[in-house]
Amino acid sequence: MEKKEFASETPVPAQLDHTMTPIAIPDQPDAIEIGTAPLPGATAQEAWHSQYGSQFARNVTVATLTPFLPDPAIASDAAVVVAPGGGFRTLSMENEGWNVARALAQHGVAAFVLKYRLIQTPADMDGFKRSMDEMFSNTERRPPRPDPAQMKVYLAPQLEDACAAFALIRNRATEWKIAPDRIGMVGFSAGAMLTLATALVSEDARPAFIGNIYGPLAAVTVPADAPPLFVALAADDPFFANSGFGLIESWLAAKRPVEFHLYEQGGHGFGMYPKETTSTGWFNAFVSWLTMHGMIKP
Repeated sequence: MEKKEFASETPVPAQLDHTMTPIAIPDQPDAIEIGTAPLPGATAQEAWHSQYGSQFARNVTVATLTPFLPDPAIASDAAVVVAPGGGFRTLSMENEGWNVARALAQHGVAAFVLKYRLIQTPADMDGFKRSMDEMFSNTERRPPRPDPAQMKVYLAPQLEDACAAFALIRNRATEWKIAPDRIGMVGFSAGAMLTLATALVSEDARPAFIGNIYGPLAAVTVPADAPPLFVALAADDPFFANSGFGLIESWLAAKRPVEFHLYEQGGHGFGMYPKETTSTGWFNAFVSWLTMHGMIKP
C-alpha cells in the first residue's frame, strides 16, 4: 500500500487531501453533554483537524450526543446511536458520524452521533501524527483484539458513555418520538468494537440491533438474547480481514439473526466517502436490512 499519513486507517480517493491540518473546534449547537464525568487524569484538551476533506476530533474529555431527527412524516420511531471510529485516539466525526446520521434521518430513523471520550494523545500535531503512525504500523504483527469481557475493563470510559447515551435517548424518547425498545447502535472500526462490547457486556444499554462496519470479527460468546447483527467488511481490510469470521459463526451458532457483507475492495475506513468500490453499497444494504427488521417504513 502506498505510504500516506494515516492511510492505513482510512484509504480514500487520491484527490482528497491526506494531510492532517489543525482546525478550530466546529460549532456543535445541537450537541448534548451526556453526563459522564470528564476523562480522569486528562491533560490535553480537545482538538480537531481536517483530513481527506473530513473533520476529526481528538483528546475528547467530555462526551456528547448530537441528535439528527427525521421529518415526522417519515419517522419510524426507531433510533440509532452512531459510534465513529479512530482507534480510540481520534473520531471520524464527519465521515463516520454526522454524514451517517444525516443519511439515516433521511430514511426516517432518528440518529445520534456519540462523541465518546478518547485515550489521550500528544497535544501537538506532530506528536499526534507519530502516535498514530506507530499505532497503525505493522498491522500483521498486532495482537488479536481483546474479548468483549476484557473490553469492559479496557474500554470502561467509552462503555460508560455508550450506556449514558442509551439512557439519555430513553429518557427523552417521548420528546423525540422514539420507541425505547427500538434503539440500536452502529459503529465503525473502534466504534464497531465499542458497539459489540455495548451489546455483549453492558447490562443497561440493551441495543435492539447492532451494526459492525469494518470492525473486529473474532469469535465471541453470544447470549441467547443477542440483538440482530449487521456486518460489512472489505476483503482487503488490513486490520480485520485476515483473522477469519468467528463473530459471524458465533452468531449463527447461537441462532441469532446475522447478515454479513464481504466486499472485494474498499480497504479500511471507507464509511461514507465516495469511492469506486462496491463497499460504498454498505449503507443501502444496511437500510434494506433495517427495513426488513421493521425499523424503517417500507
